[in-house]
Amino acid sequence: MCSSDLTMSSPAQPTGSRSLPHAGAPLCAAFDPRTRKPQITLPPDATDCHAHICGPASQYDYFDARIYTPPDSLLPDYRKMLDTLGVTRAVLIQPSVYGTDNRAMLDAMKTAPDRLRGVAVVDDDVSSAELERMHKAGVRGVRVNIVDVKDRKPGTLPLADLTKLAAKVKPFGWHMEFLMHVDEFPELDRMLADFPVETVYGHLGYMKTDRGTGDPGFQALLRLMKAGRAWVKLTGPYRISSQPLPYIDTNEYAHALLAAAPSQVVWGSDWPHVMVKSVMPNDGDLADMLGAWVPDQATLKRVLVDNPARLYDFE
Repeated sequence: MCSSDLTMSSPAQPTGSRSLPHAGAPLCAAFDPRTRKPQITLPPDATDCHAHICGPASQYDYFDARIYTPPDSLLPDYRKMLDTLGVTRAVLIQPSVYGTDNRAMLDAMKTAPDRLRGVAVVDDDVSSAELERMHKAGVRGVRVNIVDVKDRKPGTLPLADLTKLAAKVKPFGWHMEFLMHVDEFPELDRMLADFPVETVYGHLGYMKTDRGTGDPGFQALLRLMKAGRAWVKLTGPYRISSQPLPYIDTNEYAHALLAAAPSQVVWGSDWPHVMVKSVMPNDGDLADMLGAWVPDQATLKRVLVDNPARLYDFE
């Protein structure tokens, strides 16, 4: 969705129009290519539920209104990282730098349709035919950015527009993924009680750890999960932590999410870690955080295999 009140991708840029290499958007630090093999052993069919393919910049034009410019972060590099971790399935998420031009993601998904799924960003007026085309390609959700929206009042949602889009994707069994800070929404469960589709939230709820798990917005998220209406991704601990790796202050959030609704939690690498302003983490170290987050092997399989299979329609 790219209407000005819902995403960071405004004003709209025509698909395929040439953007300058930086266009005023700062260049991000690159991912660490020397992935360390994790100490933890991941189960067969483990799934990375949150990653982005960016580039090559010479082939896919960036969106002029983006707020960052990623270095090329390509599918071969991503596959090498997954192989080192022992991950066999993955979900690619449309990054904001491409607006509603999903070509880079969809082209990557074509290389392994049985192992890759996608979450797209679409226009408000997207057609059923376009949704059908993306569904056949492996897309299983639509992403909406609530964080980086010009002139948005914190704690507000454009529910009418979101509901219209949700009604469009519902026939395909898709969910809606929000990039939002849940601490802004102390009545999130009430606001979305009758929402047409299930919703997904990244970065353990995407609120700074000093807010505490008793924060009303986080508690509302837990209630929504218990009702089977929301999913949360164990991703991007460096985006909410006030500590260095291994980001110990995120542990209580992961524990609270799993205690509330273990069937509604998935994990993701957040590769290639765009806009990381602290030390770039190694993906092996991030994978090992699962040992502190997840209490036992049965739950680990649930988070890495069973839950993603349900949410993203892996066979």
